[in-house]
Amino acid sequence: MVLADAAAVPSTLELHEIAESDHRILDPFTDAQLLELGAVARVGPTTRVLDLACGKAEMLCRWAQEFGARGVGVDLSEVFVAAARRRAEELGVCGWVTVECGDAAAYRPEPAAFDVAACIGATWIGGGAGGTIDLLRPAVGSDGLLLIGEPFWREPPPAEALTALGVGADDFADLPGLLDRFDAAGADLVEMVLADEHSWDRYVAAQCWALRRWLDDHSDDPAAADVRRFRDATRRTHLAYQRRFLGWGVFVLRPTR
Repeated sequence: MVLADAAAVPSTLELHEIAESDHRILDPFTDAQLLELGAVARVGPTTRVLDLACGKAEMLCRWAQEFGARGVGVDLSEVFVAAARRRAEELGVCGWVTVECGDAAAYRPEPAAFDVAACIGATWIGGGAGGTIDLLRPAVGSDGLLLIGEPFWREPPPAEALTALGVGADDFADLPGLLDRFDAAGADLVEMVLADEHSWDRYVAAQCWALRRWLDDHSDDPAAADVRRFRDATRRTHLAYQRRFLGWGVFVLRPTR
């Protein structure tokens, strides 16, 4: 990948486009976990799925291939959207999966147009889990499901972990606290699939490999120093803090209001 403006400091989005160039799933999930999520969410041939901030739309494409589901994805990254469309073509599911480039936070589907509405690992689009539930809720009917991919604290993090991760202690909750947040947002937790240390490691290690390859290929790029700092911080933070203190999972919710 070549940055659009090599003289500019790369944006967070550009750094992730580089780091996740080899990823199909842009979260700490394996393909097996992704399919397990589809199974526990009872996804089938008649299921209509909306995925906001869908990344490369691997969930939509694999669920179309495996379960026969139909899906619509929205993502801000032109790089990821292009990859998603190539993946749909590769798997032969172009007729089942549509991916749009745009601001997922501003996307407004027809009311109750979907059976499942998801935001996996990007709840910043709604200012957190509660706000993202509010964004997703109108997309499904009274018996629809919401999927929220969200980090949680495995144990209380020390101050240095918060600094390294760039978050506040209240940005995430532990699992019981996350349940409280779902309840407060009017959503009933009915299923979940959680990442583990292996899937976290696979996600971050593949980032480090992609970043190193980019640095090897762009050693004279003015952005190389910023990419190197991002790579160094990513791997050290994961090994020192993220792996121990931060969990991640996808939570299957049924709206209660």
